[in-house]
Order: sequence, then structure tokens, then C-alpha cells
Amino acid sequence: MKTAMQELIEWYQKEHFVKTTFHIQLLNKFESLVEKEKEQIVNAYCDGAKGGANGNKGQHENGWVSIQMRNKYYKQTYNN
Repeated sequence: MKTAMQELIEWYQKEHFVKTTFHIQLLNKFESLVEKEKEQIVNAYCDGAKGGANGNKGQHENGWVSIQMRNKYYKQTYNN
């Protein structure tokens, strides 16, 4: 038979595990959504830089945006 203290310790460990697992899952989901948002922002910038729907080349002569320019735009705009 378990003592009250043993039951309390087991309960705490189980609850701590469940909460920790939930927080890890929540953090992972948050990070994936932040990355998805970043992609959408950068893609919108690239569409505008290339001329977007109007078919023009926009601000880039050849109609493409380098990875470095994408990252620079995001970092400058969002201080990230």
C-alpha cells in the first residue's frame, strides 16, 4: 500500500509530465506558425519586388529576389 506522500509524489510527477509535454507541443506549434508567417511576409515582399500581379518586373531588373535580399528585408522590417 502506498503512503499519502508516495501518492502525492506520483500525482505531481504525472501532472508535471503532462504539463511539460503540453508546453513543448504548444511551443513547437507556435514556432512553426511564426515560421509560416515569416514565409508569407517574405513571399509578399518578393511578389511586390518582382512586380506582382501587374506583370512588371518591379524593382528587380530580372524579376527575381535573392535569398539574401529576402532575409535582409525581413530582418530590417521586423528587427529579427
